[in-house]
Amino acid sequence: MTLTGLRYFVALAQEKHFGRAAERCFVSQPTLSAGIKRLEDELGLALFERARAGVRLMPSAEPLVLQAQRVLEHAHDFAQMASQQRDPLTGAFRLGAIHTVGPYLFPSLIPRALDAAPDMPVIIEEAYTAQLRERLRRGELDAAIVALPFTEVDVLTLPLYDEHFEVVMNHSDPLASKTSIAKADLNRDDLMLLGEGHCLRDQILSACPGLGERLSANHNRESSSLETLRHMVAGGLGISVLPCSAIGTDRYAPGHLVNKPFAEADMKRTVALAWRASFPRPGAITLMAQLLKALARDLNAEPVDA
Repeated sequence: MTLTGLRYFVALAQEKHFGRAAERCFVSQPTLSAGIKRLEDELGLALFERARAGVRLMPSAEPLVLQAQRVLEHAHDFAQMASQQRDPLTGAFRLGAIHTVGPYLFPSLIPRALDAAPDMPVIIEEAYTAQLRERLRRGELDAAIVALPFTEVDVLTLPLYDEHFEVVMNHSDPLASKTSIAKADLNRDDLMLLGEGHCLRDQILSACPGLGERLSANHNRESSSLETLRHMVAGGLGISVLPCSAIGTDRYAPGHLVNKPFAEADMKRTVALAWRASFPRPGAITLMAQLLKALARDLNAEPVDA
Protein backbone atom coordinates (compact mmCIF):
# COMPACT_ATOMS: atom_id res chain seq x y z
CA MET A 1 0.00 0.00 0.00
CA THR A 2 1.39 3.39 -0.99
CA LEU A 3 0.48 7.03 -0.44
CA THR A 4 0.02 7.32 -4.19
CA GLY A 5 -2.59 4.56 -4.10
CA LEU A 6 -4.42 6.34 -1.29
CA ARG A 7 -4.39 9.59 -3.28
CA TYR A 8 -5.95 7.79 -6.24
CA PHE A 9 -8.57 6.27 -3.94
CA VAL A 10 -9.57 9.59 -2.35
CA ALA A 11 -9.65 11.39 -5.70
CA LEU A 12 -11.88 8.76 -7.32
CA ALA A 13 -14.17 8.60 -4.29
CA GLN A 14 -14.69 12.37 -4.48
CA GLU A 15 -14.83 12.80 -8.27
CA LYS A 16 -16.80 9.58 -9.01
CA HIS A 17 -15.24 9.62 -12.48
CA PHE A 18 -12.00 7.98 -13.63
CA GLY A 19 -11.15 10.73 -16.11
CA ARG A 20 -11.61 13.61 -13.67
CA ALA A 21 -9.82 11.73 -10.88
CA ALA A 22 -6.85 10.99 -13.17
CA GLU A 23 -6.70 14.63 -14.24
CA ARG A 24 -6.74 15.74 -10.61
CA CYS A 25 -3.84 13.38 -9.81
CA PHE A 26 -1.91 14.44 -12.96
CA VAL A 27 -1.76 10.87 -14.30
CA SER A 28 -3.34 8.99 -17.19
CA GLN A 29 -6.65 7.20 -16.70
CA PRO A 30 -5.09 3.72 -17.17
CA THR A 31 -2.44 4.55 -14.54
CA LEU A 32 -5.09 5.58 -12.02
CA SER A 33 -7.25 2.56 -12.82
CA ALA A 34 -4.29 0.22 -12.32
CA GLY A 35 -3.45 1.91 -9.03
CA ILE A 36 -6.99 1.46 -7.73
CA LYS A 37 -7.01 -2.21 -8.77
CA ARG A 38 -3.67 -2.76 -6.99
CA LEU A 39 -5.05 -1.18 -3.80
CA GLU A 40 -8.18 -3.35 -3.94
CA ASP A 41 -6.05 -6.46 -4.37
CA GLU A 42 -3.87 -5.52 -1.39
CA LEU A 43 -6.92 -4.89 0.79
CA GLY A 44 -8.88 -7.87 -0.49
CA LEU A 45 -11.86 -5.56 -0.79
CA ALA A 46 -13.77 -4.05 -3.72
CA LEU A 47 -13.72 -0.28 -3.18
CA PHE A 48 -15.82 0.79 -6.17
CA GLU A 49 -18.69 -0.51 -8.25
CA ARG A 50 -17.88 0.11 -11.90
CA ALA A 51 -20.64 0.71 -14.44
CA ARG A 52 -21.12 2.44 -17.77
CA ALA A 53 -22.69 5.39 -15.99
CA GLY A 54 -19.58 5.86 -13.86
CA VAL A 55 -18.22 4.57 -10.58
CA ARG A 56 -19.85 4.35 -7.20
CA LEU A 57 -18.10 3.97 -3.86
CA MET A 58 -19.02 0.71 -2.18
CA PRO A 59 -20.78 1.19 1.20
CA SER A 60 -18.10 -0.91 2.88
CA ALA A 61 -15.43 1.50 1.59
CA GLU A 62 -17.05 4.73 2.80
CA PRO A 63 -15.31 4.74 6.23
CA LEU A 64 -11.99 4.15 4.49
CA VAL A 65 -12.16 7.46 2.60
CA LEU A 66 -11.97 9.56 5.77
CA GLN A 67 -9.19 7.38 7.15
CA ALA A 68 -7.23 7.68 3.89
CA GLN A 69 -7.60 11.47 4.02
CA ARG A 70 -6.21 11.47 7.55
CA VAL A 71 -3.24 9.35 6.50
CA LEU A 72 -2.49 11.74 3.63
CA GLU A 73 -2.80 14.76 5.93
CA HIS A 74 -0.42 13.21 8.46
CA ALA A 75 2.02 12.40 5.68
CA HIS A 76 1.88 16.03 4.55
CA ASP A 77 2.49 17.22 8.11
CA PHE A 78 5.40 14.79 8.42
CA ALA A 79 7.01 16.15 5.25
CA GLN A 80 6.43 19.71 6.42
CA MET A 81 8.10 19.00 9.76
CA ALA A 82 11.08 17.48 7.96
CA SER A 83 11.30 20.60 5.81
CA GLN A 84 11.37 22.75 8.93
CA GLN A 85 14.30 20.74 10.25
CA ARG A 86 16.23 21.46 7.06
CA ASP A 87 15.31 25.15 7.22
CA PRO A 88 14.65 26.40 10.78
CA LEU A 89 13.10 29.59 9.38
CA THR A 90 10.25 27.67 7.75
CA GLY A 91 7.00 27.10 9.64
CA ALA A 92 5.20 29.00 12.38
CA PHE A 93 7.09 30.23 15.44
CA ARG A 94 4.92 30.41 18.58
CA LEU A 95 6.14 33.23 20.81
CA GLY A 96 4.73 34.23 24.19
CA ALA A 97 5.50 37.29 26.30
CA ILE A 98 4.63 38.65 29.72
CA HIS A 99 1.94 41.32 29.74
CA THR A 100 4.39 44.11 30.57
CA VAL A 101 6.55 43.40 27.51
CA GLY A 102 4.29 42.17 24.71
CA PRO A 103 2.42 45.41 23.91
CA TYR A 104 5.67 47.35 23.56
CA LEU A 105 7.67 44.76 21.57
CA PHE A 106 5.22 42.91 19.33
CA PRO A 107 4.10 45.83 17.09
CA SER A 108 7.71 46.40 15.98
CA LEU A 109 8.87 42.79 16.14
CA ILE A 110 6.23 41.22 13.88
CA PRO A 111 6.99 43.22 10.69
CA ARG A 112 10.74 42.85 11.20
CA ALA A 113 10.40 39.10 11.67
CA LEU A 114 8.28 38.89 8.52
CA ASP A 115 10.96 40.73 6.53
CA ALA A 116 13.75 38.55 7.93
CA ALA A 117 11.91 35.22 7.59
CA PRO A 118 8.87 35.42 5.27
CA ASP A 119 8.19 31.69 5.62
CA MET A 120 8.15 31.80 9.43
CA PRO A 121 4.96 33.50 10.64
CA VAL A 122 5.20 34.52 14.30
CA ILE A 123 2.16 33.54 16.35
CA ILE A 124 2.04 35.65 19.51
CA GLU A 125 0.29 35.56 22.86
CA GLU A 126 0.56 37.36 26.20
CA ALA A 127 0.25 35.71 29.60
CA TYR A 128 1.52 35.70 33.17
CA THR A 129 4.95 34.22 33.81
CA ALA A 130 3.48 31.10 35.41
CA GLN A 131 1.27 30.48 32.37
CA LEU A 132 4.16 30.99 29.95
CA ARG A 133 6.27 28.59 31.97
CA GLU A 134 3.59 25.89 31.74
CA ARG A 135 2.91 26.39 28.03
CA LEU A 136 6.62 26.32 27.29
CA ARG A 137 7.03 23.10 29.25
CA ARG A 138 4.11 21.45 27.41
CA GLY A 139 5.49 22.44 24.01
CA GLU A 140 2.60 24.81 23.26
CA LEU A 141 5.07 27.67 22.85
CA ASP A 142 8.41 27.62 21.06
CA ALA A 143 9.83 30.49 23.10
CA ALA A 144 8.77 33.12 25.62
CA ILE A 145 9.92 36.63 26.49
CA VAL A 146 10.19 36.81 30.27
CA ALA A 147 11.87 38.79 33.04
CA LEU A 148 14.74 37.21 34.94
CA PRO A 149 15.08 35.31 37.16
CA PHE A 150 13.32 32.53 35.27
CA THR A 151 14.33 28.98 36.10
CA GLU A 152 12.80 25.83 34.68
CA VAL A 153 14.17 22.35 34.13
CA ASP A 154 15.47 21.82 30.57
CA VAL A 155 14.74 25.43 29.62
CA LEU A 156 17.47 27.80 28.41
CA THR A 157 17.43 31.59 28.77
CA LEU A 158 19.28 34.33 26.93
CA PRO A 159 19.33 37.86 28.43
CA LEU A 160 18.17 40.39 25.82
CA TYR A 161 18.21 43.80 27.47
CA ASP A 162 18.20 45.67 30.77
CA GLU A 163 15.34 48.09 31.33
CA HIS A 164 15.23 50.66 34.10
CA PHE A 165 12.11 51.48 36.11
CA GLU A 166 10.97 55.07 36.57
CA VAL A 167 8.38 56.77 38.73
CA VAL A 168 5.51 58.45 36.89
CA MET A 169 3.34 61.13 38.45
CA ASN A 170 0.93 63.92 37.63
CA HIS A 171 2.64 67.27 37.08
CA SER A 172 1.02 68.59 40.26
CA ASP A 173 2.54 65.89 42.50
CA PRO A 174 5.19 67.12 45.00
CA LEU A 175 7.68 64.56 43.63
CA ALA A 176 7.56 66.24 40.21
CA SER A 177 10.06 68.85 41.36
CA LYS A 178 12.71 66.26 42.29
CA THR A 179 15.59 65.28 40.02
CA SER A 180 15.43 61.62 41.05
CA ILE A 181 13.23 59.52 43.30
CA ALA A 182 14.41 57.44 46.25
CA LYS A 183 12.79 54.12 47.03
CA ALA A 184 11.61 55.57 50.33
CA ASP A 185 9.53 58.12 48.41
CA LEU A 186 7.24 55.30 47.27
CA ASN A 187 6.05 54.68 50.82
CA ARG A 188 2.72 56.46 50.40
CA ASP A 189 -0.93 55.47 50.27
CA ASP A 190 -1.52 56.45 46.65
CA LEU A 191 1.17 54.20 45.14
CA MET A 192 -0.43 52.12 42.38
CA LEU A 193 1.06 48.89 41.02
CA LEU A 194 -0.04 45.92 38.95
CA GLY A 195 -2.05 43.25 40.72
CA GLU A 196 -0.78 39.93 42.02
CA GLY A 197 0.52 37.48 39.43
CA HIS A 198 2.56 40.07 37.54
CA CYS A 199 6.31 39.55 37.88
CA LEU A 200 6.85 43.33 37.60
CA ARG A 201 4.94 43.83 40.84
CA ASP A 202 7.02 41.13 42.54
CA GLN A 203 10.27 42.72 41.36
CA ILE A 204 9.31 46.15 42.66
CA LEU A 205 8.19 44.82 46.03
CA SER A 206 11.35 42.73 46.31
CA ALA A 207 13.51 45.79 45.68
CA CYS A 208 11.48 47.93 48.09
CA PRO A 209 10.88 45.97 51.33
CA GLY A 210 7.92 47.21 53.32
CA LEU A 211 5.76 48.31 50.41
CA GLY A 212 3.81 45.06 50.35
CA GLU A 213 1.97 45.69 53.61
CA ARG A 214 0.91 49.17 52.54
CA LEU A 215 -0.34 47.89 49.19
CA SER A 216 -2.30 45.11 50.89
CA ALA A 217 -4.43 47.75 52.56
CA ASN A 218 -5.07 49.55 49.25
CA HIS A 219 -6.39 46.95 46.81
CA ASN A 220 -8.23 49.69 44.93
CA ARG A 221 -4.81 51.01 43.92
CA GLU A 222 -4.06 48.00 41.74
CA SER A 223 -4.58 47.43 38.03
CA SER A 224 -4.19 44.60 35.52
CA SER A 225 -2.39 46.67 32.87
CA LEU A 226 0.35 49.27 32.65
CA GLU A 227 -1.79 51.36 30.31
CA THR A 228 -4.53 51.66 32.93
CA LEU A 229 -2.00 52.55 35.60
CA ARG A 230 -0.59 55.34 33.45
CA HIS A 231 -4.04 56.77 32.75
CA MET A 232 -4.85 56.68 36.47
CA VAL A 233 -1.64 58.55 37.23
CA ALA A 234 -2.44 61.10 34.54
CA GLY A 235 -5.82 61.56 36.20
CA GLY A 236 -4.14 62.53 39.47
CA LEU A 237 -5.06 59.36 41.38
CA GLY A 238 -1.52 58.65 42.55
CA ILE A 239 1.96 57.62 41.43
CA SER A 240 3.27 54.43 39.88
CA VAL A 241 6.44 52.64 38.79
CA LEU A 242 6.72 51.69 35.12
CA PRO A 243 9.43 50.21 32.91
CA CYS A 244 10.88 52.76 30.48
CA SER A 245 9.15 51.15 27.50
CA ALA A 246 5.73 51.94 29.01
CA ILE A 247 6.31 55.52 30.23
CA GLY A 248 4.41 57.14 27.34
CA THR A 249 4.39 60.71 28.68
CA ASP A 250 4.23 61.94 25.07
CA ARG A 251 0.66 60.64 24.82
CA TYR A 252 -0.59 63.46 27.03
CA ALA A 253 -0.45 67.23 26.94
CA PRO A 254 3.14 68.49 27.30
CA GLY A 255 4.20 68.45 30.94
CA HIS A 256 1.00 66.80 32.18
CA LEU A 257 2.64 63.47 33.04
CA VAL A 258 6.11 63.52 34.59
CA ASN A 259 8.60 60.65 34.83
CA LYS A 260 11.65 60.58 37.11
CA PRO A 261 14.50 58.05 37.41
CA PHE A 262 15.29 56.28 40.66
CA ALA A 263 18.24 57.42 42.73
CA GLU A 264 19.14 53.75 43.26
CA ALA A 265 20.74 51.88 40.34
CA ASP A 266 19.13 48.51 41.10
CA MET A 267 15.63 49.56 40.03
CA LYS A 268 15.61 47.73 36.72
CA ARG A 269 14.79 44.37 35.16
CA THR A 270 16.51 42.06 32.69
CA VAL A 271 14.27 40.80 29.91
CA ALA A 272 15.24 37.44 28.40
CA LEU A 273 14.23 34.89 25.79
CA ALA A 274 13.43 31.41 27.14
CA TRP A 275 13.08 28.17 25.16
CA ARG A 276 13.24 24.42 25.66
CA ALA A 277 16.73 22.94 25.40
CA SER A 278 15.28 20.27 23.09
CA PHE A 279 13.73 22.77 20.64
CA PRO A 280 14.87 21.51 17.22
CA ARG A 281 15.14 24.89 15.44
CA PRO A 282 18.06 26.77 17.04
CA GLY A 283 18.33 28.99 13.96
CA ALA A 284 14.87 30.40 14.69
CA ILE A 285 15.90 31.17 18.28
CA THR A 286 19.05 32.93 17.09
CA LEU A 287 17.11 35.10 14.66
CA MET A 288 14.46 35.98 17.23
CA ALA A 289 17.10 36.95 19.79
CA GLN A 290 18.86 39.17 17.23
CA LEU A 291 15.63 40.94 16.31
CA LEU A 292 14.65 41.49 19.95
CA LYS A 293 18.05 42.87 20.91
CA ALA A 294 17.93 45.25 17.95
CA LEU A 295 14.61 46.61 19.26
CA ALA A 296 15.98 47.29 22.74
CA ARG A 297 17.12 50.84 22.05
CA ASP A 298 13.70 51.70 20.64
CA LEU A 299 12.39 50.86 24.12
CA ASN A 300 14.99 53.05 25.87
CA ALA A 301 16.60 49.83 27.10
CA GLU A 302 20.19 48.61 27.06
CA PRO A 303 20.99 45.46 25.02
CA VAL A 304 22.86 42.78 26.95
CA ASP A 305 26.04 41.61 25.23
CA ALA A 306 26.12 37.85 24.68
